[in-house]
Amino acid sequence: MTPPRRRRRSPGPDRPATPPSSGASGTSGKEGEIRNPERLFVIGGEGNGERADIDLVTLIVARADPPVSATPEQAALLRLCAAPLSVAELSAYLSLPFSVVTVLLTDLLATELVQARAPIVRQKVADRNLLEAVMHGLQKL
Repeated sequence: MTPPRRRRRSPGPDRPATPPSSGASGTSGKEGEIRNPERLFVIGGEGNGERADIDLVTLIVARADPPVSATPEQAALLRLCAAPLSVAELSAYLSLPFSVVTVLLTDLLATELVQARAPIVRQKVADRNLLEAVMHGLQKL
C-alpha cells in the first residue's frame, strides 16, 4: 500500500507567499494562523510602563457597560466580565496573550470600569456544622 501524496498549497489571498518562519513581520499561531506583533502593540497601546498587579487567577468583574470610547477589545472584555472570570479565561476567550490582556485590564482598572478580586480560597478544614449536616443527611437515606 502506498501512502497518499501530499499536495502543496499555493498561497491564497490572505496567506503570504513566504513561510511565516522566514518573515520577520509575523509569528506562526495555531493551525497555520499568522499573528502580527505590530497588531498586538496597537491593541495594547503605548502605555506608561506601569501595570496592575494581576496574575492568571485574578478574578475580573465589570462595573459598567462598555463606553462608546472603548476599543473593540476593551468592549469585549467588559461584555465577558458580566460574571467573574479569571484573567487566564479572558486571555483564552479573546485569543490574546496574557501580557496584552494585562495592559487592557490596567487601563480599565484605572478608569474604574472593572474590579479585580483575589481568587476565592477554600478553607483547608471544612466547617464542623456543614460536616455534621452532611452526615445526618446521609444517615437519613
